[in-house]
Amino acid sequence: MNSTTRRRFLGTTALVGAASATGVAGATASSAQGRGPAATDAGPPVVPGSVQYEDLSRGVNRRWAGTPDWIRVPRTTGQVVAAVQKAVDSGRRIAVRSGGHCFEDFVSGPGVRAVIDLSALDSVEHDTRRRALAVGAAARLGQVNEQLFKRWGVALPAGACPTVGIGGHTSGGGYGPLNRLHGLTVDHLLAVEVVVVDSSGRARAVIATRDKNDPRRDLWWAHTGGGGGNFGVVTRYWFRSPGAAGADAGRLLPVPPKELLVSSVVWPWDALDESSFSRLLRNYGAWHVAHNGAGDPESDLYSHLAVFHRSGGAVALNVQLSTQRGNPERRLERFLAEVGRGVGVAPKTVERSRFPWLLSTQWAGFADRPTGKRIKGKSAYHRRTFDAPQTAALYRHLTRTDYAHPGSGVLIAPYGGQVNTVAADATALVHRDSVLMLMYISEWTDPAEDERHIAFLRDLYEDVYAPTGGVPVPDASTGGAYINYPDTDLRDTSRNRSRTGWQELYYGGNYPRLQQVKKRWDPRDVFRHALSVELPALRGGRR
Repeated sequence: MNSTTRRRFLGTTALVGAASATGVAGATASSAQGRGPAATDAGPPVVPGSVQYEDLSRGVNRRWAGTPDWIRVPRTTGQVVAAVQKAVDSGRRIAVRSGGHCFEDFVSGPGVRAVIDLSALDSVEHDTRRRALAVGAAARLGQVNEQLFKRWGVALPAGACPTVGIGGHTSGGGYGPLNRLHGLTVDHLLAVEVVVVDSSGRARAVIATRDKNDPRRDLWWAHTGGGGGNFGVVTRYWFRSPGAAGADAGRLLPVPPKELLVSSVVWPWDALDESSFSRLLRNYGAWHVAHNGAGDPESDLYSHLAVFHRSGGAVALNVQLSTQRGNPERRLERFLAEVGRGVGVAPKTVERSRFPWLLSTQWAGFADRPTGKRIKGKSAYHRRTFDAPQTAALYRHLTRTDYAHPGSGVLIAPYGGQVNTVAADATALVHRDSVLMLMYISEWTDPAEDERHIAFLRDLYEDVYAPTGGVPVPDASTGGAYINYPDTDLRDTSRNRSRTGWQELYYGGNYPRLQQVKKRWDPRDVFRHALSVELPALRGGRR
């Protein structure tokens, strides 16, 4: 999952007592990322009884375990084509796994009979022909950070969880600690290689670019926030920032800050009442509203406010900012003072350190590595700070005495800055005018507790957005939901009581355009799941 702070939150609370370039744009992809005799066969299947089957039939979220007839781990694009063809020819419903961090059972659902695990497609290379940096769809964000920085001194604005795969992360938009400075991951996407299936049932690989003259540009656009599992199998991305010129890899993507000041502070729950809690949340949101401009002097400051059940002991705030801008210590103190103004409770500093950039990407304040957990997640974009009913609902549920679990709550992160400079229809990700991103999350380990924790998170979420039917409908206050944190409750009319369908919550006015891309590139609806883009004729139909 993108950018979580749960590890740092739990630790700190304990301390308080609890191709657009040279070459043909949009050309059909080569048959393989690598060369060799096995480039175009499907590779050996992993079947029930194989030693790898138990591991490969699951992702990170331990709620879901699939029972596919076979799983394949292709080493080349050609092998992906062959595997897709085998699934289509045999009538098996297909799903694809990159990093495996999905909140829902999109890959492990009972209807999925064939899984393509992209783990072997994880290269990070400089493509001199396209003047771009090429990244395999299964490269983990930690690996991408390391390779891009160590080899070329650049960074891709992406999420903070090192184990997330670039494949699904990018297709949903991608955000993280550098987004206020440099925009979203997809704002730097030059091209995408996708294995698609045409109306005759033939699988093939194509490359689509952001070149305005590329006849396949619509497929590129759909992968700039349209979500994974919708149009085909992404095997590779090419990244180059808009305006980047030349072939020097060190100039193709942003250069990250040389050094960061990081800090963790906490407010003990025992010292917070409803008034002080509300003031803390509203201050945090108000600061980001006031500093939301792309050119704001504080656009390098990124933070997570972890607001979890009071059984965890504290509300935690983790912050990073560049040491190359002004006086970083003074800037940090000013930020903490504004967030804490009027709260009446002084925060306790748990950590304050300086890290060079690459080391900072491993800092536990942001770099969560969820393992062995059962997870339920929800999301919301906010366009302004919290109002009184929202903070009252959050306080009411996070202080409940009939429920105690430190792994349930809300992670609040900043959006905006450079993100907001891109038009809502320039990419498939429509939520360009947001200030905050909220991830509602619960993590636990015992399957017997599934119903308890899921029910709590649903109650919390639906109470916060009760005035708008239990979901964050696009209005002056909120702006919808993030497809990389999928939540099938949004298509359940007993839970989503608004007049806004899940399609609009995730995609806004871009949804009809995504449907047309679906119609062109996946006319047989081969790639589908519970929240996938629907063919125009299938709205409300087969899933």
